[in-house]
Amino acid sequence: MLIVQKFGGTSVGDLERIANVANRVSESKKAGNDVVVVVSAMSGETNKLVEYAQHFSSNPNKAEMDMLLSSGERVTASLLSIALNEMGFPTVAMTGRKAGIVTNTQHTKARIEEINPKAIVSALDDGKIIVVAGFQGVNENGDITTLGRGGSDLSAVAIAGALKADLCEIYTDVSGIYTTDPRIEPRAKKLDKISYDEMLELASLGAKVLQNRSVEMAKKLNVNLVTRTSFSNEEGTLITKEENIMEAPLVSGIALDRNQARISLMGVKDRPGIASDIFNKLAINDINIDMIIQTKAYDGSTSIDFTVPVSDIKDAKEVVDSFIKTGEIKDDSYNEEICKVSVVGVGMKSHAGVAALAFSTMADNNININMISTSEIKVSMIIDEKYAELAVRGLHGAYELDK
Repeated sequence: MLIVQKFGGTSVGDLERIANVANRVSESKKAGNDVVVVVSAMSGETNKLVEYAQHFSSNPNKAEMDMLLSSGERVTASLLSIALNEMGFPTVAMTGRKAGIVTNTQHTKARIEEINPKAIVSALDDGKIIVVAGFQGVNENGDITTLGRGGSDLSAVAIAGALKADLCEIYTDVSGIYTTDPRIEPRAKKLDKISYDEMLELASLGAKVLQNRSVEMAKKLNVNLVTRTSFSNEEGTLITKEENIMEAPLVSGIALDRNQARISLMGVKDRPGIASDIFNKLAINDINIDMIIQTKAYDGSTSIDFTVPVSDIKDAKEVVDSFIKTGEIKDDSYNEEICKVSVVGVGMKSHAGVAALAFSTMADNNININMISTSEIKVSMIIDEKYAELAVRGLHGAYELDK
């Protein structure tokens, strides 16, 4: 069996934890498996490197930042390889370049274009354990690139896909995927299995266990993904194809995203193509739009409301201001005191009344819904942030996810 194991920053946070990872990896090897390990930087290391760079520049060159930040993962990979070799398990550490991870030319947010696993396959054939520095690759010019947030997960899934691995295990500080955040609802249950599509929705809607880019790639490459904790032997959650799940529940989870801001545009000029112009300019500035509502008043004036991540407000405001200056938007307002709560489940496809129960639950808790977005497997609602946890607990109980 060929297994790819990825260990995040908390799992390799200090030398003792790296020793713990070495023990876990060696157990997999002793069980007769071929093992490829992908590691993140030790927890806090990347932030420290960013601070070092900002000591000299508030806007450092992105190519130099990639060179700097990629070093954190290389340190972890080397230390884990040294530990495993000392334990008697022949191991080789590889950079993203050595592992054959080729990306596009965008620095700090590169996308993987291909994996050439020749060096990994050769080392596996020699009976070695391979430890790959995650989060990084090399572009066509030979420059080091980094993959952005969640990049080590992405490295692991891409390598698993290229090797046609039997399993890709993502080790974190949580034991799997829960029906909602256990810190908000203590009765949350850990899921044994969840489909790629449900996990994609939960990841994009605020669940922090996995980044949606890695789930998208796992679905595309048909990689069976397991997320579990590195601090116990507890079983994790399998993320797989929907057809591999015998009885899909009506609802799998409730997600909460506090990183939301609402932008309201009033008095938008009533002409064909104005919405296209606004949203195209937002897209050009790499601003992610989520929900959109457009309304037209009796007097012919148009209003457009949409949501963006809080971190994108400043850039979005610059775009909106450019339309205000030309007179195509009369006024605007911004609200960061909101959140998005979502109900997710593949069972919605074949059951009526799921959305109605969500809305009635909000009403029963005296929570006003500001915006609504639905798909085949999700219902998302924008509400005032002060009601966030009440909404999560109410929905979790309404769909009986604690049973």
